[in-house]
Amino acid sequence: MVVPATSSGAEDPRRASRRRGAALEQAILQAALDELLDGGYASLTIDRVAARAGTNKSAVYRRWPHRAALAVAAYHRTAVAEELPDTGDLRTDVLALLHEAAERIASPHGEVLRILATEIRDEPELLREARDQLVEAGTRRWLTVLGRAAGRGQVRPDALTPRIATVALDLLRNEYLVRDVSVIPDSTLTEIIDTIYLPLVRTHP
Repeated sequence: MVVPATSSGAEDPRRASRRRGAALEQAILQAALDELLDGGYASLTIDRVAARAGTNKSAVYRRWPHRAALAVAAYHRTAVAEELPDTGDLRTDVLALLHEAAERIASPHGEVLRILATEIRDEPELLREARDQLVEAGTRRWLTVLGRAAGRGQVRPDALTPRIATVALDLLRNEYLVRDVSVIPDSTLTEIIDTIYLPLVRTHP
């Protein structure tokens, strides 16, 4: 028997109900992403996401207790971490990390990050979720790369703090949010690393 498609474009609940575990979770996250792109965080509701994913609200709430958690998880799904660069050269590694972040911003789902960044100031729950899932994950990547370089004698041990480790990433976000640009030139990334970041973290002769 062929199950007819629904007129709204959402997947038929009879088909979706057969999904379990990771498959259902991915469908919910994709639905949340689509809702964010279509209407922003203000219009994101668990009802709409559940309908779009072809499931019920309880299936969503079992995984994410509120829409802030769901919104951040949806963006986090687009930001699958690449393997950490480990070439043995500090400049090469941190420049690769910064390029990775810039490419993510310029990707189609960079708009989701823009939406979340706009809404985050007035939503304490969203701010907390973003800090826990996105900011801290990025910080760990930079601290790991710097820690390896410190082990090689290329980075000052006192530079291994979250605030110092992520200076380059903060400057990149400033270009993105304050200057309102979606594509950041390679020359800007190189300038951030060469003129600000490396002099800050490198061991002094």
